[in-house]
Amino acid sequence: MTSSTPTPTVPTTAPVADRRRWLALAIVMTAAFMDLVDVTIVNIAIPSIERDLSASFGAIQWITAGYALAFAAGLITGGRLGDIYGRKRLFLVGMAGFTLASALCGFAASPEMLVASRLLQGAMAAMMVPQVLAIVHVTFPPHERGKVFGMFGAVVGLGAVSGPLLGALLTQWNLFGLEWRPIFLINLPVGIAGLILGRKFITESRAEKALRLDLVGVALVTLALLMLIYPLTRGRELGWPLWGHLCMAGSLLVFAAFVAYERLKARKDGSPLVELSLFRVKSFAAGIAVQLTFGVVMGVFFLVWTLYMQIGLGWSPLKAGLTGVPFSLAVSVAAGVSVQKLVPRFGRKVLQAGALTMAAGVLFYIWEAGRYGTGIAPWQMAAPLIVMGLGMGLIVAPLTDAVLSDVPREHAGSASGLINTTGQMGTALGLGLVSVVFFGAIDEERLAPAEVGSAFAEAFQGALWWVVAVLAVIFAVMFALPGRPEQHLEGAGGASAEAPGEAVPSGLPAEAASEVPSRVPAKAADPALTR
Repeated sequence: MTSSTPTPTVPTTAPVADRRRWLALAIVMTAAFMDLVDVTIVNIAIPSIERDLSASFGAIQWITAGYALAFAAGLITGGRLGDIYGRKRLFLVGMAGFTLASALCGFAASPEMLVASRLLQGAMAAMMVPQVLAIVHVTFPPHERGKVFGMFGAVVGLGAVSGPLLGALLTQWNLFGLEWRPIFLINLPVGIAGLILGRKFITESRAEKALRLDLVGVALVTLALLMLIYPLTRGRELGWPLWGHLCMAGSLLVFAAFVAYERLKARKDGSPLVELSLFRVKSFAAGIAVQLTFGVVMGVFFLVWTLYMQIGLGWSPLKAGLTGVPFSLAVSVAAGVSVQKLVPRFGRKVLQAGALTMAAGVLFYIWEAGRYGTGIAPWQMAAPLIVMGLGMGLIVAPLTDAVLSDVPREHAGSASGLINTTGQMGTALGLGLVSVVFFGAIDEERLAPAEVGSAFAEAFQGALWWVVAVLAVIFAVMFALPGRPEQHLEGAGGASAEAPGEAVPSGLPAEAASEVPSRVPAKAADPALTR
């Protein structure tokens, strides 16, 4: 009788896999950085675009709002497409489309072409961005994800700070006489390199039992948003025609049709675009309302702030970009402290303190803008901007955890995708409202050149009062959030609550969606993010 000793299995491919996964991480993080920087770059270059293309105020709004709208409309579907057809494939398709759209933006010959290219860019970003964290999740083992998500958070912060500065420099330098166009063309070499390396080093993954697409739901919600936002951006220029009011009223009916269809879709095959049962959770419904209205605040503030500094005060792009640095740094500092130190001890009160602090900073800004007029200096803006940044940081970092706190774990992915989508919708709506709260106070046809500065300064102060009002609403709604939001990542350990093969519309496996928020702020956390 002989005994045999089993031959041990040697993981000969482990070292190769290790090298490949860190290269894959670098590629997807570069793509995320490219997306974030592109958004913040555009804000600082808006006045240059307006002068070069003779763009109307409505076109200016659509250059930013169009991106946010397309991104919001396609975000959940982009994640689901990755679940079905492969996250690597959708990431590469999105990156290729984003690179092509960037080229079209850079060579745009008219405002209409630029707006159309920005819509395409936003749609392609919606294919690319949801795959980033999903690829990270399936590429790295649980014990490495904390470090990886921390690195991703650093990339988000770096994109927020460097975007306006890079945009200011590229616009100021006027490379090859191209003025603002290099802010888009810089994406071409990055995108091409990402495509070549991504094909080689990113590993393909899919959901085992992916949900079906809900293209009707996407069409309905996109139509409703267009019917609401398009008349807002064009209405003032066209004299607020009757069709605009009818469109905005009709958007409510389309939203109602969307809700009815989603209920039918849920009963039919269990794969609606939006899981409506989530809104029965009080804290989630309140959190979505906060996310939406906070998006409105960001959409209004950052566009009118850019126009105020560069057109109203006549500052160069570089001077305006440098003025925003204290704000960005304050957001980053407060965000880190709020999640690590304050929220575990004080809970919901931290978010409410953030809303009050940000409102105080806005009121401080209104006072300074009124006192110093067009002679205001960047150093005088620093104090209110720091106060605003601290308030924003106290909100954006812990908000996702607060919204997800009472959501069942099996719906964490759906809820996470909806949070990000709602934030982008709010930003698009805020950008549309700029025509009412800012441009509505400026009569550019009767405005003498010498009156531009004072007119923009007054309109800026008026828009900030709207921001204060929305922040007051946000503060009140926050009472419906849980007193002590669950810290999803810290409490997740290594356990998975994911049902086998369950797909998540956001593009993240359910366990990933429940892990990510504590370390990676929502996209809306970007200080200068207005899509």
